[in-house]
Amino acid sequence: MEGFITLLRDAGAVAILTVRAFFAFFKAPIEITPVTYQLDHSGIRSWSITVLTALFTGMVLALQFATGLEPYGGSMYTGKLVSLGIVRELGPTLTALLVGGRVGSGFAAELGSMVVSEQVDAIRSLGADPIKKLVAPRVLACIIALPLLTILADGVGVFGGLLITMREVGVTAKFFFTQVKDTLGMVDLLHGLAKSVFFGYFIGILGCFIGLNTTGGTEGVGQSTTKAVVTTAITLLVSNYVLSTIFVAIYG
Repeated sequence: MEGFITLLRDAGAVAILTVRAFFAFFKAPIEITPVTYQLDHSGIRSWSITVLTALFTGMVLALQFATGLEPYGGSMYTGKLVSLGIVRELGPTLTALLVGGRVGSGFAAELGSMVVSEQVDAIRSLGADPIKKLVAPRVLACIIALPLLTILADGVGVFGGLLITMREVGVTAKFFFTQVKDTLGMVDLLHGLAKSVFFGYFIGILGCFIGLNTTGGTEGVGQSTTKAVVTTAITLLVSNYVLSTIFVAIYG
């Protein structure tokens, strides 16, 4: 019971932090430079791990479908299954998990270090708002970066599926992309991209929330970093199911 109450309290605190960050960002003067810096940190610097993960995910997925469907004469449909699986689920979800582990833990460690070293208190003493300076740019950068990284992951994942499908099934690239074009629609693309927006928000806000609530000196920073990774991963997986259920119910 105590754990459930703690969960509700933390959820309320995260909601309050979200509202404060939203209004703080649009409070004059609006600062774009911190957002671009965080966008580089959370987005551009995460492209390599996104590409690597998406490429091999697409390749493994195509290999499993091609060999698994062969006894039933369905290996020719590998392109349809790979593209749909990556664009709707694996692209946004795996990208969010990897970026969340890297970026969310980084936010928690960075802000946690600033809290225990009293830098956040120094910002307040200078009359500045730490929510505007520290939280809002990070959350907004994650919301922008995740959909862009998801698009990159979708393209690379489908390309990886193409390579293995051509080798295992013997189809041409034209045939593969025809299947992809016939299978994917705008709803499928929006399904994955919409989820990535929520994923980006969760990564940014949880990393900042955990970091700002760090206690216990340097040991507490380490604990906050670990907590950020675990909490973000669980939140992303649970929200993925909830969002998928909602989108399927609405759009099919």
